[in-house]
Amino acid sequence: MSPAGAAGPTNETGVTGTDQLLDLAHRLADAAAQVIRPYFRSQLEIVGKDDASPVTIADREAEAAMRVLIGKAFPAHGILGEEHGAERTDAEYVWVLDPIDGTKAFISGFPLFGTLIALLHRGKPLLGIIDQPILRERWVGVAGRPSTFLGKPAHTRRCAGVGEATLYSTSPDMFQGPDAARYASLRKQVKLPRYGGDCYAYGQLANGHIDIVVEAQLKPYDYLAMVPIIEGAGGVFTDWQGKPLGLQSDGRVCAAGDPGLHKDVLRHLQG
Repeated sequence: MSPAGAAGPTNETGVTGTDQLLDLAHRLADAAAQVIRPYFRSQLEIVGKDDASPVTIADREAEAAMRVLIGKAFPAHGILGEEHGAERTDAEYVWVLDPIDGTKAFISGFPLFGTLIALLHRGKPLLGIIDQPILRERWVGVAGRPSTFLGKPAHTRRCAGVGEATLYSTSPDMFQGPDAARYASLRKQVKLPRYGGDCYAYGQLANGHIDIVVEAQLKPYDYLAMVPIIEGAGGVFTDWQGKPLGLQSDGRVCAAGDPGLHKDVLRHLQG
């Protein structure tokens, strides 16, 4: 399933090339999917976390399965996961995992969640996967390569301006204080504002079905996997200041399929 491409950097184990790393990323997604599918639309215990967000045994088991594979293949790599915390995040390579992005959709029986897998090389996103295990849909992005959806090229679409755009955000509740006013200004200008979707909205942006995703209060495992996917599909994905996204970003993100549209959106978000 790995796309062809030139060799990449050398990792700590001496293996050269991103293809070996991408092969592992696919195996991580497959392993998480095998855990998640039997739990979907079943009777699950829902546990509240400290931030009041829900978590299930499916989240925790899926991340644990991915961590085992990483440890066996590349024991010197770091890991940051939503459910099981951080290990060696100062390593040259760091995997960033969200086993179920969109747990509220998952526990509600809607297949609009996804497993997010990112690999950072020296702090920069090298590859990313969005995997929807129920619909069996997978987006893959690798820095410097075209992004794919189900193994075929993914392309964002052009958009003449904010007034012609479709905008998605997971929830209006993620915008607070001054951010709420800035977001409201943007929302009033777009052609079609919509809520929901979690990571699935970014996949539809990469496929050219929507134009903008703007969100706030995200964690690194919520957005880093999407960076190479959006960029490799022809879009732009930054923070609200137009800066590259990384582990230290403030959680306010802006993705647009059209680079010119991205600049227009940032003007609203910075106003």
